[in-house]
Amino acid sequence: MEVGFKKILDEYDSITTEMSSGGSFDMQKLGKRQAELAPIVGRISELEKLEKELAENQKLLSDSDPEIKSMALDEGRRLESRVLDLKSEVEEALLPKDANDNKNVIVEIRAGAGGDEATLFVAEMFRAYGKFAEELGFTPHIVSSSKSDAGGFKEVIFEIHGRVSAQKHPYQMFKYESGVHRVQRVPETEKSGRVHTSTVTVAVLPILEEKDYAIADKDLKIEATTSSGHGGQSVNTTYSAVRILHIPTGITAQCQDERSFMQNKEKALEVIRARVAQHYEDIENKKVRDLTKSQIGTGDRSEKIRTYNFPQDRVTDHRINQNFNQINLIMEGKLSQISEALQKADLEMKKEALKK
Repeated sequence: MEVGFKKILDEYDSITTEMSSGGSFDMQKLGKRQAELAPIVGRISELEKLEKELAENQKLLSDSDPEIKSMALDEGRRLESRVLDLKSEVEEALLPKDANDNKNVIVEIRAGAGGDEATLFVAEMFRAYGKFAEELGFTPHIVSSSKSDAGGFKEVIFEIHGRVSAQKHPYQMFKYESGVHRVQRVPETEKSGRVHTSTVTVAVLPILEEKDYAIADKDLKIEATTSSGHGGQSVNTTYSAVRILHIPTGITAQCQDERSFMQNKEKALEVIRARVAQHYEDIENKKVRDLTKSQIGTGDRSEKIRTYNFPQDRVTDHRINQNFNQINLIMEGKLSQISEALQKADLEMKKEALKK
């Protein structure tokens, strides 16, 4: 048995012994770890059983009966295939997990270079992400937005919530979208047929509850304001909109799309927690480069990650140097093939990092 697999079995046995000893221990912590290890232990146990069967089967290969030898060859191939699959499953399960993978997310999309064309692409990205989220069984919900004169968005901030019992979670599926997205196409207003290049930036932040990341009340300045519509026109004369300032960093968050002050405050607090937590995490990541951490899932948001080339019907993800066609379907929310390719590449990078 591989050393890493034996360590898992020893840890599981140690937890089981401690929990049945009757002594004092942290039930929540040990119970959670035991639950995490249980499926891995089950696979390792099955792997041990299959390896014993494979060893017994090897003996039959020297049998003088051709029929028995042929059956042993077929069974050996089946067992070897299953052993390889199980080893891969266990190795994957042992890879370091992103602590935020099971969380809901806040997605922020902002227009970059390109003027009106960039704001129109923000709206298209928002629509694509919303459709992809719904296809996965998630629920998108706008927190705040700022429309442009061209009918797009200068900025749109929205949450994506998943089902508690689901196997996939919003952060796990959307975390690879953070970065600069570049679009190349001929705008509808371009009469000469010249291709324009525009950019939008996307930030994907895990929604953190107060128990995950608490901010002291003294560090927050909370203001109630009236909601504003397109062009700054007031659309609500009551002070239900909320703007929050995190005093130590100067980071702000605001929400005006909910019906009441308390609802807007709750959403704005979610945004400020996510932004402040990300701010300090970015600082730490610059101080210490964690070589075991995948650069696919935690890329710099100023990095160009993807290009949408409409004339050539091609989407290129620059992190994995892979092209995807049928751009119109992708913009309709059919992002699964890109998401799966990024997840696969992320796993491979983590496996390689563990070998170093």
